Amino acid sequence: MKRVLISVEGQTEETFIRDVLNNYFELLDIYLIPTLITTKVIKDGPNFKGGMTNYGKIKRDLLRLLNDRDAVAVTTMYDLYELPRDFPGYNNRPPQPYDKVRHLEESFANDIGDHRFKPYLQLHEFETFLFVAPDITAQELEFNSSQLGAITQIRTLFATPEEINDNPNTSPSKRIKNIYDSYDKTFDGPFVTSSVGLDQLRSACPHFDEWIKWLEGL
Repeated sequence: MKRVLISVEGQTEETFIRDVLNNYFELLDIYLIPTLITTKVIKDGPNFKGGMTNYGKIKRDLLRLLNDRDAVAVTTMYDLYELPRDFPGYNNRPPQPYDKVRHLEESFANDIGDHRFKPYLQLHEFETFLFVAPDITAQELEFNSSQLGAITQIRTLFATPEEINDNPNTSPSKRIKNIYDSYDKTFDGPFVTSSVGLDQLRSACPHFDEWIKWLEGL
């Protein structure tokens, strides 16, 4: 079975890869291994993991993963929203979402400089996926009719869920929290996406679909 190492910033992505993506990729003889970013190394105790504070820590972790020569590839699943300001290509990123994410991924790949590495940045956050099928999100999170109307209206404002923007007040996670203040990112996110299903996620999110196609081709 081919092993693919995926650097992730949080437990939500870790659970999604383990419980949703691997159900599909194991059928293709590909095993995805999510690995939380190490944010602080403790000499005499467990390291701190999760979150992204600066690019240097990201690069250090990725170079460590690339030392595993048994892995056929190394990739990432990081939110585009709130990337560290020292991230490659950050200062000259274009404004349009799809141009922006491809520019950042290309700059990222060039900086790491390993043919086995292909980065993936999620437009704009993991919570993008909760807008793919508002009816399923509403059903699984037990929304009332007003909450269903709110999430459906937001979805209609954008051509794709990936274009729901990254303003601090209107990012996907902020919009979900405004609708459903009990939202638990680590549990609710993977739970809803499992119900939505990989096919619908791919159909609604073209950039995500490009990443899945690349993984399929390994």
